[in-house]
Amino acid sequence: MHRVEIRKEIIDRVLARRGRFHLFETLDPHRTALVIVDMQTTFCEPGAPAEVPSSRGIVGAINRLSGALRALDVPVVWVLHANTQRAGRSDWELFFNYIVSDEVRARTIDSLAPGRQSVWRELEVGPLDLTVFKNRYSALIPGSSSLERVLRNFGIDTVLIAGTKTNICCEATARDAMMLDFKVVMVSDACAALSDEEHRASLETIIQQFGDVMTVDEVLGALRPNKNE
Repeated sequence: MHRVEIRKEIIDRVLARRGRFHLFETLDPHRTALVIVDMQTTFCEPGAPAEVPSSRGIVGAINRLSGALRALDVPVVWVLHANTQRAGRSDWELFFNYIVSDEVRARTIDSLAPGRQSVWRELEVGPLDLTVFKNRYSALIPGSSSLERVLRNFGIDTVLIAGTKTNICCEATARDAMMLDFKVVMVSDACAALSDEEHRASLETIIQQFGDVMTVDEVLGALRPNKNE
């Protein structure tokens, strides 16, 4: 788990802009979902082609948060990444042809093949949890996954984001969620990046422009039903 805090100058900037640090004082469990991004073998397994070592350090936080949310009947959605390949081409040619080397490309395509994806073995999955597959960094960019439709159908207006990498797939999904008018909370101690610096930079970007940043304890403390419904 990353042991970093949002810098004072960022906090001061946020306070000067809106007069408070947290965007959302309360979270309605009836309108909230937990979206856990990319906690799968390709990113969590030691030696995997896209390993994020710190992802294994957030397993306890995710299990604690998801367990508490299930008790409140908050939907838990596991978002897993998968890319298809046919006749030597993938469904994300730009990424695999330019972002990674040939050796990494082959291993990554193989590890992300549909049908091979499952939630990391140390995570606890409930019988009513949902699983969604995406093929881009963001699960909410058009064409990437069915996540938006799932959230809308369950009446969700607030998404709690956990998983890996904080600054890539988690942040990309958070940005698009805000653009689609979802309230966004990045769960700081339930997200993992490749470095403390990247993790903190992402949290500081989110808190300034795209949503809220809370710890697991802060999320659980903010969850209170809307008595007007």
